[in-house]
Amino acid sequence: MRLSFDVAPDSCLSYASGKHASGTRWRLALINLVWSFWIVAAPWLSGTPWRDWLLPTLLSYVVFLGLYFRAQSVSVRKLFPYVLAIGALGFLLSPLNFGGMVYEIYACVFAGFAFRNPRVGVLAMLLILAAYVLEVWWLNWSWPNIASVVLWALAVGGMNLAYRAKGHSDARLRLSHDEVRRLAATAERERIGRDLHDLLGHTLSLITLKLELSRKLFDRDPGAARMEVEEAEKVARLALAEVRSAVSGIRSADLAAELASARLLLASSQIHLDYDRPPGDLPNDVECGLSLVLREAATNIARHSGASVASIRIVRDHDVVRLLIADNGGGGIDSEGNGIVGMRERLRALGGSLAIESPCGNGCRMTVSAPVPVLAGIGRAPVSPPVPDAVITAPLAHGNTA
Repeated sequence: MRLSFDVAPDSCLSYASGKHASGTRWRLALINLVWSFWIVAAPWLSGTPWRDWLLPTLLSYVVFLGLYFRAQSVSVRKLFPYVLAIGALGFLLSPLNFGGMVYEIYACVFAGFAFRNPRVGVLAMLLILAAYVLEVWWLNWSWPNIASVVLWALAVGGMNLAYRAKGHSDARLRLSHDEVRRLAATAERERIGRDLHDLLGHTLSLITLKLELSRKLFDRDPGAARMEVEEAEKVARLALAEVRSAVSGIRSADLAAELASARLLLASSQIHLDYDRPPGDLPNDVECGLSLVLREAATNIARHSGASVASIRIVRDHDVVRLLIADNGGGGIDSEGNGIVGMRERLRALGGSLAIESPCGNGCRMTVSAPVPVLAGIGRAPVSPPVPDAVITAPLAHGNTA
């Protein structure tokens, strides 16, 4: 079944299904229609004659389906008229069919998404239910039935209010994360500009002066002119070496920065990260490789683990450094995708290794090891405290390919 409604970015479907594909979103909407069977089941179970309620119920249900799917797809800012229309169907059908209560519950479901202010949403639900209670009280319905409808409507509507509030909180956290990255990139560009100015400003000025001098000496003292050109060449080669060194430093990733970025990334997925401070004496190539491996591991935790807590322990030994990465998700890595394969290749290039323990349902623990060259005359590097056996373990991919 293909539905032709355009889905607004801030629709109920978008809030409920996140980044799922459009087809999956509509399947979720269809699943939520299961509860509408009570529109038919309620009068049938109560023994009400079919001729009294069947035709108006079918007609109302056709109208309800149109309102329901449209309410799922429009912007929540335009949702309130659909809340009123679905609630009105319940008012019109209830004198003929006790199952009209279902329309009131669906009205409260959508009311939970219709207002940015949760208090206004609660007030709208209370007004809808108050009008409904007055109607069914006038129809002499039993108070237990009335109370059950009110409680169900408030419970489901309240959950949707909380769900939308959580969505706004997550969006603000993602924006904060993006702003931190933007500011970090701006600061890095400014640093690169200062470094290049410091490296090349004086050097290029010196080369220019020596070349001008050699041009002036070219006719009257060729030997001196040749000497100036040779000195300009030496200065240019020195500048080239400095630029290459600076570019190498720019390209390398910083482990401390990646840990901070991982904390923000996981926080945006409601995952608390506990991590150690990285050692400051790692060679550039080792630190860059470990940083990229850490970046991929944090991405996998955020996307696949379903965890609430993660930890990164850094153990620095005499000639090896280890990252112990864990989370408390569902475990069960059943295959290694491009992410884990890429991590293994990076570590292999450093002479390191990657070990993963991921029993299904018990979390996963990743051990990243890389050798660190030991300089002659330097004593044993300080060793970080061992990671206790009780450290939280969890999956980097919850039954998924990383």
